[in-house]
Amino acid sequence: FEGADVVINLAGRSVNCRYDAANLKAMMDSRVESTRVVGDAIANCQKPPRVWLQSSTATIYAHRLDAANDEASGIIGGDEPGAPPKWNASIEIAKAWERELQAAETPNTRKVALRSAMTMSVDKGGIFDVMATLAKRGLGGTAGSGRQFVSWIHEDDFTNAIRFLIEREDMDGAVNLCSPNPLPNEEFFQMLRKAVGAKIGLPAPALLLEVGAIFMKTETELLLKSRRVVPGRLLEAGFRFKYPDWQEAVGELARRWH
Repeated sequence: FEGADVVINLAGRSVNCRYDAANLKAMMDSRVESTRVVGDAIANCQKPPRVWLQSSTATIYAHRLDAANDEASGIIGGDEPGAPPKWNASIEIAKAWERELQAAETPNTRKVALRSAMTMSVDKGGIFDVMATLAKRGLGGTAGSGRQFVSWIHEDDFTNAIRFLIEREDMDGAVNLCSPNPLPNEEFFQMLRKAVGAKIGLPAPALLLEVGAIFMKTETELLLKSRRVVPGRLLEAGFRFKYPDWQEAVGELARRWH
């Protein structure tokens, strides 16, 4: 990293897995240890990078329906009402991830924690590709109650926000990378089905999702947790979103998908 302008670390094991002991350890270690390695490398530079953008996650916030979480007033998750205890695991990983960033002794390098929501792109195997494929097969119905909020960001806005944060010398600490308009799961999937031309979308009650998650080797937290997160700091700093609304974003993505 000697003499570099910017370091961006997005390393971390996929969360699309069962939360067993081995996977949780891999999720934790891949995030915390890679962050420590980056911090140590920067600390040993004679001419360190001027900014370090470190991946984090919007999952760090509490499961809530009543209000949105921004950086200033958002509630960090853990043991909140209505959330299964096993959801705490991903929150504890997120907290440890950010603690490692904060602990890094890099006084001459600005540090930013990227609390990213689901990044929507047409890449094969990405979250949009998976959701759109399920929707085309008639499985893109409401998940659980459908009231839980979905936070997301279009790939163009993600990359534009990264460029914005590199240039803004006044921005450090946690920054939410997400659309300013999260929406309920039911509305999210309605718009997705319409965009990909799916005529039906079978609803999936929470119990059915739990059974399906076992066979698909994943966790229902990815669908059932209410991630009502907004980009307070980006908006205050004057960042302009190309795709602030899901209807426009999903239409653009669907036109390029497959």
